[in-house]
Amino acid sequence: MKLVFATNNVNKIKEVQSLLPSHIQLVSLSDIGCIEDIPETSDTIEGNALQKAEYIRTHYGYDCFADDTGLEVKALNGAPGVFSARYAGDARDPEANMDKLIIELSNKENRKAQFKTVIALHINGVFNTFSGICEGTITKQKKGDKGFGYDPVFLPDGFDKTFAELSLSEKNNISHRGKAIKQLVEHLTSS
Repeated sequence: MKLVFATNNVNKIKEVQSLLPSHIQLVSLSDIGCIEDIPETSDTIEGNALQKAEYIRTHYGYDCFADDTGLEVKALNGAPGVFSARYAGDARDPEANMDKLIIELSNKENRKAQFKTVIALHINGVFNTFSGICEGTITKQKKGDKGFGYDPVFLPDGFDKTFAELSLSEKNNISHRGKAIKQLVEHLTSS
């Protein structure tokens, strides 16, 4: 089975493909000729995932799934949330985003946060959504060189290493995206 994953983020593709059974092969946006930026104008993570999946279905005709992820920090009233990728500006610079987050939390005691992923699957004319949450805290400095996005500053509950210090398989076992993908796989293999 081939399924379009509405992203060109090579890190996400690698992470998700490693979670899928071998009979499900991911097809990226570049593989289907989609090079434009897909609109993400919803004010919710769920809305953005649905919007991206609908865009691919409408404009390219493929069954697909899309995800959207946000980092929600308690002391910042859930920010950056839906704006996680653009927290420090439209350049979507992960280093600048982490730097801004560290500064915003510099005088806060509560550093609790959670990653939330929502996956929207559009297949055979039907939408389904799957979500995963991973709770943790934001570190005071970046640690690790694996992963992407906010991984170097996110310390998952029960661990003494950031996401960026964990192996891909360790991260996938506990991550927000890993939890959502497991639900997606269960759905695809039981349908």
